[in-house]
Amino acid sequence: MNSLQMQFDNQENPSVNAQSAKSREMAEVQSQIFLAKQFPRNEVQAEIKILNACKRKTLAETALYSYPRGNTTVTGPSIRLAETIAQYWGNINFGIKELEQKNGESTVVAYAWDMESNTRQEKVFQVKHERYAKGKMSKLTDPRDIYEHIANNGARRLRACILGVIPGDIIDNAVAQCHQTLQNSYSEPLKDRVVKVLRWFQTQYGITQEMVEAKLGHNVESFTEQDFVTLSSINQSLKDGMAKREDFFKVTEKIDVPKTSLEQQFKEGDSNEVN
Repeated sequence: MNSLQMQFDNQENPSVNAQSAKSREMAEVQSQIFLAKQFPRNEVQAEIKILNACKRKTLAETALYSYPRGNTTVTGPSIRLAETIAQYWGNINFGIKELEQKNGESTVVAYAWDMESNTRQEKVFQVKHERYAKGKMSKLTDPRDIYEHIANNGARRLRACILGVIPGDIIDNAVAQCHQTLQNSYSEPLKDRVVKVLRWFQTQYGITQEMVEAKLGHNVESFTEQDFVTLSSINQSLKDGMAKREDFFKVTEKIDVPKTSLEQQFKEGDSNEVN
């Protein structure tokens, strides 16, 4: 049978391909479960690896998020930290998968499966192919834009799934280590770091120094290391889409994000932004 005939047969019987893919997926899952049982994790060593990873400044800078809820502020591990914990904890299958795409929206599932304990978390959700920007809703047609939009929406669900299958004390210890790393790993003076984070907030989000000072309750000259950690976690929340600017700061009017005003105040060489 030639290749053209095979393609025609597959079009006539699409269920053949679907059944074949399902069989391969089932075989892969069975193999992962078998390996997890044959090579169970060493929990002590796994936790040591997680804590060592949290001592890296690059991870600690993106490991925490915060967002306001009522009169309190909720903080916790970001999707970056959750993925790192899952990788070092081991024997966990996790990810985001698009199940269906039609009528301008996608049905997506985020999941995390501990293959060793057979503990599974799964969240199915809908993502419309549209994005709110510049005061209006715009349709997404480019496949890359749609993919990135789905990934951004799935990150929060994936984070919740991963954290749902890993012991809480492991997560708490990792978060504490990241806080410690952030407070101890900077060689640059606090004042210079504050200047950079203020510049980043204004150029990226239109958040002014006055807004930041109102949020933290004191002026820039009084900022502490903990204030810098707070601003870093807010920045990560905004980048991950966990919250919006208005969730943290009092915005009384629409602000056009400046492109050059702050850049003129600083040297271009001093441009390491907050991650």
